Amino acid sequence: MAQKKKAMIVWGGWEGHEPDLVAERFEGFLKSIDMEVDVFTDLEEAYGDVEYLKSLHLICPIWTMGKLEGPLVKNVSLAVASGVGMAGNHGGMCDSFRENTEWQFITGGNWVSHPGGLIDYAVNIKKDAKHPIIEGLEDFEVFSEQYYLHVDPAVEVLATTRFPNPNTMYYHNTNKPTDMPVAWIKCWGHGRIFYTSLGHTDIVFEDAPNSEIMVQRGMRWAIEGKDIAIRDNLDPDVFLSGTKNF
Repeated sequence: MAQKKKAMIVWGGWEGHEPDLVAERFEGFLKSIDMEVDVFTDLEEAYGDVEYLKSLHLICPIWTMGKLEGPLVKNVSLAVASGVGMAGNHGGMCDSFRENTEWQFITGGNWVSHPGGLIDYAVNIKKDAKHPIIEGLEDFEVFSEQYYLHVDPAVEVLATTRFPNPNTMYYHNTNKPTDMPVAWIKCWGHGRIFYTSLGHTDIVFEDAPNSEIMVQRGMRWAIEGKDIAIRDNLDPDVFLSGTKNF
């Protein structure tokens, strides 16, 4: 019998994002596609063994704020560079470890504000992106935090939201209108990374089903990257210059 592909979920940090419920939702989906899932609530236990991390097909971080030490983020970096996928959402992936710029480099962006708190806003699918993660999806409305992020210009944007929002006033509103990324993909070495800013709490996935569809497709897409890395015997050492310090 073929060995199951394995994913890990790491949840914790600020409880307002309901990381336990989001972890339960993501675990259920991954098991439904026949993945073996390890769940951690301790960063050292989760990220301390680089060889274990490299054995995975997917890392799913659900940890808002907190701190991640240099050796641990280096392990994550090496694993993803080898082909392991990463997929996550909202503050659980891009408002994690605010002092750790390497984490921000890996994931592709970091949260800076959500003017107005919980508000109604539109999510606009990038039809010209023509990617299977968003295939067939239409624009939709959501009631949640509208994330303003600082984003890596190298990401491939799949969905956006418009700032400023007429439902809220903030100091940023005097600037020109901006289409802020809501969902994107990128690579880190041979690994594939998917992120969406949707999902302040678990109920968002019920209220806006397209948000859950994007996460599930994003996970599948990230997982496929590991299969390609194995098939093509891709070597992550080609990315090493010997000059980067973590």
